[in-house]
Amino acid sequence: MDTEAQPTERDRSLPPDPEDSSGVPGSEGRSRSALVSRFTDGLPGGRITLTLLLCLLFLLAVNTFVARPFEIPSGSMEKGLRVGDRVLVNKLAYTFGDGPARGDVIVFDGTGYFGDADYIKRVVGVGGDRVVCCDGEGRIRVNGRSVDESGFLFPGDSASTVRFDVVVPEGRLFVLGDHRGSSSDSRDRLGSPGGGMVPVDKVVGRAEGVVWPFGRAGRLEPTDAYAKVPAGEASAHTAAPAGGGHG
Repeated sequence: MDTEAQPTERDRSLPPDPEDSSGVPGSEGRSRSALVSRFTDGLPGGRITLTLLLCLLFLLAVNTFVARPFEIPSGSMEKGLRVGDRVLVNKLAYTFGDGPARGDVIVFDGTGYFGDADYIKRVVGVGGDRVVCCDGEGRIRVNGRSVDESGFLFPGDSASTVRFDVVVPEGRLFVLGDHRGSSSDSRDRLGSPGGGMVPVDKVVGRAEGVVWPFGRAGRLEPTDAYAKVPAGEASAHTAAPAGGGHG
């Protein structure tokens, strides 16, 4: 005779053990909800305040590590960027790959080199490049190659009214504004400590586009003006400038 206990309909219909909550739907969600409720009960404004705080922390993290807005303070980057424009600066642009390239529009900390503020300029020369002004047609030459900058220069501006012949040290950048007639840049500091060259580690990030005002919002289109410039030879010195400061 088979004496093994067999489950009955009554056995299967018994209510679950109250100590076993693993099969109760939504118990984890209720626990989390209760935790949030206990936290927000002590906050003025409750969940609305908590949401605002989380948003603020998120924006702070983005501003610190990923991107931040930068307000254009002068007309030195016209025609592309006007006074009061706010551009989005990508702070991770050079973190996982190559450093700034010729033609990039960058924001950098000018402390000790330009002034105690952040500046926005275009990279014209990188470490090892020889940058010369100018060729017979008034164009800047980089590593012996003349560059057509007409796509972004301010209308009516020449490449430079200041003549120079410099070699950019490794780890530095030679930068110019797009409105050459209204820009204080590397040309002004050729005889200063650092020779007007911006250290790469002072770069905050690359300007990606205008975010304000909305009527001018849009991406900053990259330029191919320097695409055919050959690589420069690494050099630890800077050639003597062939002119004075920029007025």
